[in-house]
Amino acid sequence: MRTVEDTGRERRADPATEDFVSHRNLLFTVAYEMLGSAADAEDVLQETWLRWAEVDREQVREPRAYLVRITTRQALNRLRTLKRRRESYVGNWLPEPLLTSPDVAEDVELAESVSMALMLVLETLSPTERAVFVLREAFGLGYDEIAAAVGKTSAAVRQISHRARRHVDARRPRETVAPDQGRAVLDSFRRAFETGDLQGLMDVLAPDVVLVGDGGGIKRAVPNAIVGADRVVRATMGGLRKVGSAVTGRATMVNGHPALAIHLDGEFDGIMAARVEGGLITGLYYVRNPEKLTRLDSETPLTLR
Repeated sequence: MRTVEDTGRERRADPATEDFVSHRNLLFTVAYEMLGSAADAEDVLQETWLRWAEVDREQVREPRAYLVRITTRQALNRLRTLKRRRESYVGNWLPEPLLTSPDVAEDVELAESVSMALMLVLETLSPTERAVFVLREAFGLGYDEIAAAVGKTSAAVRQISHRARRHVDARRPRETVAPDQGRAVLDSFRRAFETGDLQGLMDVLAPDVVLVGDGGGIKRAVPNAIVGADRVVRATMGGLRKVGSAVTGRATMVNGHPALAIHLDGEFDGIMAARVEGGLITGLYYVRNPEKLTRLDSETPLTLR
C-alpha cells in the first residue's frame, strides 16, 4: 500500500511536475500581466499544466520557454474572450489587486510591470499587442521566442512590439518612485482623507489627478473617470458624506506598490491604489468589486525570471 510519502517522492521524481512547479510563479505572472485577473490566470495555469503533461519531453529543449509559450497561447485565447466580456462590464474596469511582498516592490522592473497604472494602460492594447509587449518589455524574450508563442513571424512581432511600446510609453507613468516616497505621499493622503482636511487633500493631489473606481455593478463606484484635483476632492468627500461612515485607511502593499485598505465604520470596503509622480498623486484606483478582493489574505508570489 502506497503512503503519502511514497506518492510525494514519485511526484518529486516526475520531471514534468518539477519543471512546472519550479516555473509556476513565472507562468502566473505572465498570465496575470496579460489578463489582469488572478482567477483567470489560475485557470490558464491549469490549462497549461494539462497540455504540458501531454508533451513529449524528448522534443523539449528548454522547459521554461516551452511552458511560457503554452501559457501565452492559453492566456491569449482567454484574453480575447475577456475583451468581449469587458465591453459589457458595469462601470470602469480595474485589474484585480494582489497582496505582494516587499521583495516585489524592491524589484523595480517587476513592480512597474504589475502596477495598477501600467496594467490599466495595457487594457488599451489589442490581445496580441498586449502579449507581445508583456513578453518583450517585462520578461525580455527574444522576437523569435515571442513569434512562436503568438503565432506570428519574427518580423511581424518586431513591428507589433514597436507599435505597442510607443502606445504604452505615451500613457504610462513618467517616472519610477521609490516605495518609501510612495508610502509617504499616500500616508499624507490618508491623514487628510480620514480627517476631512480638504486643503491637505489638495496639497497631495496633482492638478490633473485621475480617480477611477470599480464596483463591478455590485457596489457603488464613480461611473466614469474623474479628472482634476477639485473634482476628485468633491467626489470623494461628497461620497463619504452620503455614506455617513467613518473612513480609515490601513497601509498595505498591492501589486508591488504602497496602497490603502479602506474601511468604513471598521468594515473592509476596498483597495485604494495610487500612482505617484513628482511627489504628488496623479492617479487613484479604488477597487470595491468584492469579486476582485479575494486575493488579499496572503501574498501572491510574482517573478519575471
